[in-house]
Amino acid sequence: MWDGPFYRVKRDGYEICFVPDAGEPLDEVCNVDMWVIRDDGDRWSGTVFTVDEVHRIMDRLRQSGESEGDFWWCWDGLIVRDAGVPSMVKVIDRLVAAGEYETVLRHVGPEDDDA
Repeated sequence: MWDGPFYRVKRDGYEICFVPDAGEPLDEVCNVDMWVIRDDGDRWSGTVFTVDEVHRIMDRLRQSGESEGDFWWCWDGLIVRDAGVPSMVKVIDRLVAAGEYETVLRHVGPEDDDA
C-alpha cells in the first residue's frame, strides 16, 4: 500500500517499507532503500539491489575511472536475483522467518518520537 513516498507491505508481526523512485513501476525496482519495522517499533534498514543493478553500478564506476569499478560493497546491501518489490518481499519474508534479517540488515533501533 502506498503511504506518501513509501510503499508498505504489512505482515504479521512486521512490515516492510520501501522507498522506490517516484513513478518507478514496482515490478521493475532494482535498487531501493527499505526497512523492516517490527510491531514493537524496532527497525532494520537496508538497500536491496539486483545482481544486474550491481553490475551496472560497477560498469559505471569503471567507466568513470573509480577503483570501485573493480569491486563494490555496501554495508547493509542485500543483493537479490530478480527485480521488483514483489520478488524482494519474498526474499525479505524468508530472511525474517529465519531470523537472518538481523545479520543482513542494519539495526537502527526504534523511531525516536522526540526527534
